[in-house]
Amino acid sequence: MVLGSGSPIPTEDRFGSSHILKIADEYMMFDCGPATTHKAAKMGLLPTQIDHLFFTHHHFDHNVDYPCFLLTRWDMSVGKENQLQVHGPRLTESITERLIGENGAFIDDINARVNHPLSQQIHKLRGGDLPRHLPDVLARDVGPGLVYSGKDWEVSASPADHVQPWLDSLAYRVDSAEGSVVFTGDTAPCDSVAQLAKGADVMFSMCTDNQINLEINDRADGNMGTTAAAKLAQEAGVKKLVLVHIGPGLAQTDRMEDGISEVKREYDGEVVFSNELMVVDI
Repeated sequence: MVLGSGSPIPTEDRFGSSHILKIADEYMMFDCGPATTHKAAKMGLLPTQIDHLFFTHHHFDHNVDYPCFLLTRWDMSVGKENQLQVHGPRLTESITERLIGENGAFIDDINARVNHPLSQQIHKLRGGDLPRHLPDVLARDVGPGLVYSGKDWEVSASPADHVQPWLDSLAYRVDSAEGSVVFTGDTAPCDSVAQLAKGADVMFSMCTDNQINLEINDRADGNMGTTAAAKLAQEAGVKKLVLVHIGPGLAQTDRMEDGISEVKREYDGEVVFSNELMVVDI
């Protein structure tokens, strides 16, 4: 499920990055960019249904809706949901603490909702018990390798080449009986992501512009455009390539058609040019 298929530049149709993967009856989110919580609700999915969140990196177009998601999930909770588990590169733990920790940016909001009689009554009407508990979130800074093992699935990560050393970036792979899915996050083509994606059923890949535009404007460092994404998918033997993180220029109809043609010249699998609120089958 593509919630955010765009870039840091908002348009009428696209803004930021976020994806939700459903395996059996479990939902996991990859990145939490602008308006992710609201976009998920448009797809009939509430924050309390999502127990796992994985960040590729901490640029705002990938994480700015994190406080909204955290607080909405907690406020809707009746205290019987699973603990939210959040994984991501360096800063994941500290950002979470700075948002909802005992001295966090939203602690006064949280304390008001825990202690005020009106908020307590609303909590009870939803089926919750008193005393109301503070948010219960397990946030972990993670690196390359096995990140998490679920009931019937596991998530592994590899370094992605983006804006180091200022921010660390990861690409993720999810393997399950239903298939294998890779989320490149933001990256230039690199061996670590190509190896992670080997033989994957689906790869959600950054594709911010026509490759020539990135190169002539010195924007290819740490990014991928059309032919770079295509060559990475071809090298990895990916069966389906879903283009995401699409900039406003490439999203224009004529540029989109040219971009898809560029991709298909380098990649012989199935190509999907994503739109927001699109569901993609594995």
